Order: sequence, then structure tokens, then C-alpha cells
Amino acid sequence: MKKALVTGGDGGLGRAMRARLEREGYEVASLDLRSGFDVTDPAAWDRIEAVDIACLNAGVLTAETDIRKLSFDDYRRAVSVNVDGIVLGVRRLAQVMDGGAIVVTASLAGLVPMPLDAIYSLTKHAVVGFVRSIAPQLDPIRINAICPGIADTPMLDLHDQRALFAGAGFPLLTPGEVAEAMWLAACSDSTGECWFVQPGRDPAPFRFPHVPGPRHAGETVGLPPIVER
Repeated sequence: MKKALVTGGDGGLGRAMRARLEREGYEVASLDLRSGFDVTDPAAWDRIEAVDIACLNAGVLTAETDIRKLSFDDYRRAVSVNVDGIVLGVRRLAQVMDGGAIVVTASLAGLVPMPLDAIYSLTKHAVVGFVRSIAPQLDPIRINAICPGIADTPMLDLHDQRALFAGAGFPLLTPGEVAEAMWLAACSDSTGECWFVQPGRDPAPFRFPHVPGPRHAGETVGLPPIVER
């Protein structure tokens, strides 16, 4: 039987991802703090073996949005879960997988600013950059990220956002829509892509605008040789 794993698999998005993979015939392991798996613990990752699809989905918001009041512990927790948990997971999977797909849950906050939680946005920008940069090194494993907008999960309740979005009539993603985007990214032949996921739109890879290159004698030189085109 084909095997998969989902970190944060007991949360709203994680449960939907597990269900989506199970519908495709996968045996899915849920790696969640509630069941004793800490994505920030390197020793925990050392026990993980190869799967066909790995969804690195665990993530947290920060409890304090005012940078002047942000505690060091809250900051480190967000970075540890959202960044370290991804890097440690990818490192282990690269050691034990000889193909297959890794899908990382980033966020729209990794593509645009999120003033409500700047630390969360910082971590998701880091994840987007990591996925785009590490992809060539992982071949033949494919790695892509999904970047959902606001989804209807319990995370909305942390900063009392649910009533705010409801009052504004702002459309929310369902966990099932995010899980479907995960499946599309997992099945894609491409790697190093970051798929935007927004209500009312088909998920698709975000086309990052080109950064202007340097100029020499009035001419654009282009990207440095260390940058993958």
C-alpha cells in the first residue's frame, strides 16, 4: 500500500489532508503534538521512514501581535514549529526517500504581508524561500508548497478573527479546498513551486516577478550564476 504522512495531522487542515490521501488509497500516518510527535525535535524525525507523499503541515500563530510585547518564548515557538519543523522534516525525508513528493503548507502570508501577525508572516516567507531554493538539491524527490489564504480552522479563534471575517463578508477557504490544493501540488511533475490557494480560484503556481539584474555599461547583466533560473 502507498504510504503518506501529515504533520499537524489532527488539526483542521491536517484532518482534511489525511482524508484526501486516504481517498486515493494511501495509508496515512498523523504526526501531531497531540499524539506525541514534536516536529521541532530532531530525534523524533530520526524515527521516520520513507513515504510516497509527505505533507509538512504543522504550524502555529503567535499569541501576541504587538512586537513590543512579544515574548521570546512565543517568538521561538513560532519559528521552531513553522521553520525548524519544515527543515528537520525535509532533511530526514531527503535521507530516506528516493522519489515521491513533499508538500509543505506555507501561507498567503508567505507571499504578501500579514500585519496582524508579522512573526507568522516571517516564518512563512522563510518556508517559501526554502522550498524554492532546496528543490534542485532534492531531485528526484519533488517538493512544492501550498500558500492558502484564510481558511476556516480553529486558528481563526486565536486572535478572535472569526467574527471579523464574518462581519466583513470575507470568503474563507474550507479545509477540503486546501486539501485538494495539496493533492494537486503532490501530483504535479514540477518542483520548487508555491501554489496560491484562494476562494473561488483554481489553485495554481504563483509566478514570482523577476528581480531586476545588475547593469553594466548600460546593459542588464542578468542573474548571478548561483541563482537557479
